[in-house]
Parts: sequence; C-alpha cells; structure tokens
Amino acid sequence: MSGRAGLALLTLVAGLWASSGLAQEVAAKASYVVTLGGNTVATASITLKDAESRYTLALDATVSGIGQFVAAGGAKASANGRSTASGLAAEKFDITTRSGRDMINATVAYTGGAVSTFVVEPPMINTIDRVPIERRHLNGVGDMLSAFLLRGKALDASLCNHKAQVFNGLERFNIALRFGRTDTATSRRTGYQGPVVVCLIDYTPVSGHYTSSEVTSFLADNDKMMIWYAPLRDTGYFIPYRVLIDTAYGDLSMVLTELG
Repeated sequence: MSGRAGLALLTLVAGLWASSGLAQEVAAKASYVVTLGGNTVATASITLKDAESRYTLALDATVSGIGQFVAAGGAKASANGRSTASGLAAEKFDITTRSGRDMINATVAYTGGAVSTFVVEPPMINTIDRVPIERRHLNGVGDMLSAFLLRGKALDASLCNHKAQVFNGLERFNIALRFGRTDTATSRRTGYQGPVVVCLIDYTPVSGHYTSSEVTSFLADNDKMMIWYAPLRDTGYFIPYRVLIDTAYGDLSMVLTELG
C-alpha cells in the first residue's frame, strides 16, 4: 500500500504545478520526497523547459524507503505543446508506470484541446465495473502535467481559481482548486522558504475508472486534500511546495526538497 500510495499521489499531482503571458525562457527542476505517516515511500523530480512558444515537462518518480518493501515501482511521464499568453496547450502526453512486474504505458495526442488519438499498452480490461469513455469526454481536455502547472501575476487567492479537465489515456477526471489560506514556508530542510498560497483540491472521476477502485473512491470522497503553491522565482510560474492528503494510514505528503 505504501509504494502504491506514493505513486498515486505523484500521478495525481505531478501536474499540480497559473497565466500571465510572460515571454521569457524558463528552465527549472524541482525535486520532491513523498512520505506516508512520516515514512519515505517515494521520490520524484519534475523538469520544466519553456522556450517562450514551446514547452516540455517531464516527471521521474521512484518508489523508495519503506515503499520498496511493499512493491518496487516508479513512473515516468512527459508532456509537450505550445506555450501561449492564455496558458499551456498540450499536444502530446506519455506516461509509463511500473508496480512490481506490471507495467502500463499510455500515449495521448491532443489537437485544439481535444484528444485526437490515444494508445494504452497493455489495453485496459473493460469489465462491467469500468465506466465507459465516451467521445464527448475527450473534448476540452488536457494532460495531467500541463493542466496543473500554474502561472499567474501574483501569489494570492486567485491562483486557486483553477479547474482542469484531464485525460491521461486511462481515465478522464476533473480537478478543481479552491482557496484555503495564505501561509509562510519556514523549514530550512525544504527547497523554498517564503510566502505560499494553500489551495484545497477536489477530484471528480468522469470515465475510464473502475467503480470498484478503492483509490478512485478514496480520492473522490476525500475532503482533506491540499496543495501549497510557491513562486518559481520571477518567471510567473507557481509550483507545488507541498501536497497533503489525509489517509487511514496517516498523512500522505509530497514536499519540495530542492529547486534548481
């Protein structure tokens, strides 16, 4: 459970990184540690490159610490597309997850905010409890990395006025942020010290998921999911400083450890 919980958090908020149309090149790498009940279960890094008109995002996550005693695993994901004044427009998304001996790869192409093609290997099993993905579910969507990378003019409550319709090749779901409070990050053990904005996270499954999935039900019913946003220097981007999800096994937390 520990290793899988860490990967579940990473794949949910890997993109939870708001848009001012700032025209400048950006290159950054953020490293995170994921803990469950205070014990390390995974590590991750997210890399961003924005060359003014084009962007790329990459996630590399690995189960570590006590998570390795439950299941070896990891996840790699990438996204690219156009960077515009109104935000990031995804064109391609790819994700590979490993859990024990099992591996799943999904590749999605987007055109004009709609899914043009997607391939999953091995194919998902359409059992009676899997909610069918309909064509209308594939319009007005983006990938899970780009959807959560925030850009904005200021570190304030407006950052939390953010909604995303996401299709990752496997599932279609919605994410909505709500303002929680302002705070200050002070720990010298983390990769940032300074003001942050705390947003509350609402997760709504739409299709592609299994109604019997404990993880899906847990995320949909959880009323204690929060994300702390910090500025990525003076780039106009804002990235997660911390993510916190309450679980029956203790707090599942992802914290920024290094920013380069």
